[in-house]
Amino acid sequence: MSASDPQDVVETVVFARPRDLGGFTVGRALPSPARRLVGPFIFFDHMGPVDFVPGTGIDVRPHPHIGLATVTYLFEGEMLHRDSLGSDQFIRPGDVNWMVAGRGIVHSERISEERRINGQKLHGIQAWVALPADAESGDPAFYHHPVSALPLIERPGVRMRLIAGNAYGERSAVAVASPTFYLDAQLEAAASIELPDEHEERAFYVVDGRVSVNGREYEPRQLAVVRPGASVTISALEPSRLMLLGGAHLGERFIEWNFVSSSHEKIEAAKAAWQAREFPVVPGDDVEFIPLPSPPLR
Repeated sequence: MSASDPQDVVETVVFARPRDLGGFTVGRALPSPARRLVGPFIFFDHMGPVDFVPGTGIDVRPHPHIGLATVTYLFEGEMLHRDSLGSDQFIRPGDVNWMVAGRGIVHSERISEERRINGQKLHGIQAWVALPADAESGDPAFYHHPVSALPLIERPGVRMRLIAGNAYGERSAVAVASPTFYLDAQLEAAASIELPDEHEERAFYVVDGRVSVNGREYEPRQLAVVRPGASVTISALEPSRLMLLGGAHLGERFIEWNFVSSSHEKIEAAKAAWQAREFPVVPGDDVEFIPLPSPPLR
């Protein structure tokens, strides 16, 4: 289709690729060879759904970050976040844990002993948002927002939770560092929504169900990046759940292992600091850690 074709509103489709995180497989949509970022979103993992039988669970040992904000968003299950600032916070479905790495932070994500004993189903999205260059070396921070504090946007057959940024005339309390939008959208069969048009870069990710845009169908684990400025209406062919995301273009970012930066030098310095054990420890979780891969991979 030509650029002038009104059906040509989706410019790139990314299929989330399976990645084994040590016995736990995720679907990774960003970064990919087809698309590195959508607005500030530079990393997007679809976790599960997975059933952890009693005696098992996810344990992400302490590891470092720079130059980004992480956001964990769960549909099912529960996880415990701890970090080097002393944060100790459970996250449950609909809540937002927003961790700003800035110049450097260390965190872990585990499950409670109760969940480990009884087992649980885990399903959610782990995303990273790159920071503007002038915020990359700022102070690290952590914010927890319960689901009750996030704007709920309802349309006929549509229920959306605004996780971060602004969209549809609403603004989330989550402190973003650049123009951003991020929503959890649930659509009944035959319902439709228009993708917010005030942001420079936009995409939708199909979590569950099946949707169409101008007659083209999209299924679970597909990330569709839309053409800038295009009017986009998403129609649900069956009950569906989508993540809507994007924001302002940030320019080039480098990503290596858990480090994101506009500067190769900052990443090299962070790698050396982690190898030298110069990052702060996580109170209450200071024995284990994830060593720097050799070579680091992402």
